[in-house]
Amino acid sequence: MRSDSRLARMSHVLIHMGLRGGNETSEVIALMLNTNPVVVRRTMAGLRDHGYVRSEKGHGGGWSLTRDLSELTLLDVHRALGEPAVFALGPSVDHPDCPVESSVNAALTRALHDAEAVLLAELGHVTLADLARDVPQVSGRRPPA
Repeated sequence: MRSDSRLARMSHVLIHMGLRGGNETSEVIALMLNTNPVVVRRTMAGLRDHGYVRSEKGHGGGWSLTRDLSELTLLDVHRALGEPAVFALGPSVDHPDCPVESSVNAALTRALHDAEAVLLAELGHVTLADLARDVPQVSGRRPPA
């Protein structure tokens, strides 16, 4: 099963945007992510719908941040991406009447729920500005203090 890297990829893009301080076109972002501009527009739409970026059409247009990196957490980005599943593990539905399967599913579901709660709480404590501070220098600009 492929892992979902949208959280890492879009956080990467948003930090670049914050450090560069300007607009980025879907084409430039697509080059950054080695993908298609249509995929970028579709993904950025969720961030726009949550009020984290805006888009302007035409010459000189593109995507820009509407919030400072210090106001955006990894959890915010995760939610804007539609809250994708954080684990590939899951319960079995092969034999729904089997008490053994039910017992395994109950234990697994509890453990996954608890682990997800811890992970999401941690994502809520990490701002994109925190991550940007780890970047030595991007495009001639220093990371925010």
